[in-house]
Formats: sequence, structure tokens, C-alpha cells
Amino acid sequence: MAALGWLTPRRRSATARSVLAGEASAEAARKSTQEASATTEEPQFPVHGDDRAAAFFDLDNTVMQGAALFHFGRGLYKRKFFETRDLAKFAWQQAWFRLAGVEDPEHMQEARDSALSIVKGHRVAELQSIGEEIYDEYMAERIWPGTRALAEAHLDAGQKVWLVTAAPVEIAQVIARRLGLTGALGTVAESVDGVYTGKLVGEPLHGPAKAEAVRALAAAEGLDLTRCAAYSDSHNDIPMLSLVGHPYAINPDSKLRRHARQLDWRLRDYRTGRKAAKVGIPAAAGVGAVAGGTAAAIALHRRRR
Repeated sequence: MAALGWLTPRRRSATARSVLAGEASAEAARKSTQEASATTEEPQFPVHGDDRAAAFFDLDNTVMQGAALFHFGRGLYKRKFFETRDLAKFAWQQAWFRLAGVEDPEHMQEARDSALSIVKGHRVAELQSIGEEIYDEYMAERIWPGTRALAEAHLDAGQKVWLVTAAPVEIAQVIARRLGLTGALGTVAESVDGVYTGKLVGEPLHGPAKAEAVRALAAAEGLDLTRCAAYSDSHNDIPMLSLVGHPYAINPDSKLRRHARQLDWRLRDYRTGRKAAKVGIPAAAGVGAVAGGTAAAIALHRRRR
């Protein structure tokens, strides 16, 4: 057995130098763990009490499944604003939008032009009232819970939250109010004495126009855009997303997903009930007339004859 003595560890009393070495090693390990935790922990966002920050949310496929304008069109059809023969094309365009997740410029142009003719001569108050009903009928159940939680995180932090959409400004305002948001920027149409003229004021709030609206609102509200956040699903909103210091791609189309990954933008996808590959997650994630937005709301819907 003596021959096996070398396999048995020998007990040795610790010297002062070995004790010092052990303590130093333990302290170094503890500091290393603390430093690693500090560098990997994401700063709190949104920042509570930062009144120079705000959040801007696209609506279609970002806050709500599908296009608000098409849901509004369904409500107008139900109320006999246009004829049955137009419903098939309307339904096809909405289905295409939900599957592709992007707007077709020709569809939206057709929808806008026909919608303007539909609402011409109607009173603004009438369309506002109808918008309240249509929200309950078609839109309320289509709000993405994940995106709503993001908006509520900004509100809880004491920040203003705005919808920014090509939808009619009044419809956008209905949705914003129902969700408890600050307000909405939307497409504005001309009205005279409370009656739609069938013309837009400027152009639909789409693409670069959204960025200009956000820039103007930020200036009026005294916001620092580098401290603001913006959320969208569409590459058409890259101009708006690029304005702010905290851009988020939500349920992104393929072009926006690629762009977001290239620039290290935060990315979230709620369409499948699972988180998408993401870069950074927010800590709390868990004006005018309806004709302008109605403009893009209805696919080739003509006024009843």
C-alpha cells in the first residue's frame, strides 16, 4: 500500500502567502462577475421622467393586424356607402395586405381616389361617429398585445405616445383614444363648413411624409428626437425610424428586417407568438377629416348610385 501513497493528497497547512493568493483570486473572480453583469445589463428604457422623449407608432401591422383603412371600408360597406360588386376586390386587397404585410402603391392609390369620392358631401361629424362604431366592430380585437405593452411602457414612464399613420386622422384619433395614447397624426382631407370636399390637404401621410410630421411635432412639443422612439413594420417608414435615437422594427417586412439587422436596430415579431431574433429589447416590453384616410381605406369602392 505504501507504493500507492503518492496517489493520496498530502495535507499541508496553508501559509500566509497561499491564503493571500486565494483571497486575491476570489476577489478578482467576484469583480469580474460584477463587471460582466454591468456591461451586459441593458439600460432602462424607456427612461422614466424624461419629458423630452416620446414614442411614435405606425398603425397598420404594427399596432393592429391588417390595415385600419380596410377595416374602416368594411364598416362603410355595412352602412351602404358603396355597392356589393366592389366588396370582392376590397376583400382580396385586405387579404393580400395581411399575407404580404406591405402596402401595394397602386392599391392604395385606387383606394384613396375612390374613397374621396365616397365621402364627398358627407359631414365630418358623421364619419367620426361611424369611426367609433367601426373600431368596436372590427378593430378592437385586432390590436397586437405586445405592441400595446410597448406603448404602455412609454406612458408609464410619463412620455407621450402618438400614432403616425396614412389612415384618416379622425379614425387614427379614435384608435389612439381607445388605447389611451396621447394622440394621432394621420392623413388630412379638406372640409368646408364641416363637409368633405373630396380633396386631400397635401398628400397621404405615408413614407417621407410621416418623417416630416414627426419632425414638426417634435419641434412643436420641444422633444429631443435622439431620446425618442419609433416603431414600424414597414420599410416605407425607414425615414421616420431613422429620425429617432431608438428605432424598433415590429413585425417587420423583409426589407425592414434586413435594414434593422444591418443597423443593429431592435426587432420584435408578434405575428407567430414568439420573439424574433432581436437586438436589444425594451425593459418594459412584457388635423382634418376622415376622407384623407378613408382615401386609402377602401379598395375601389364607389358611391352608391
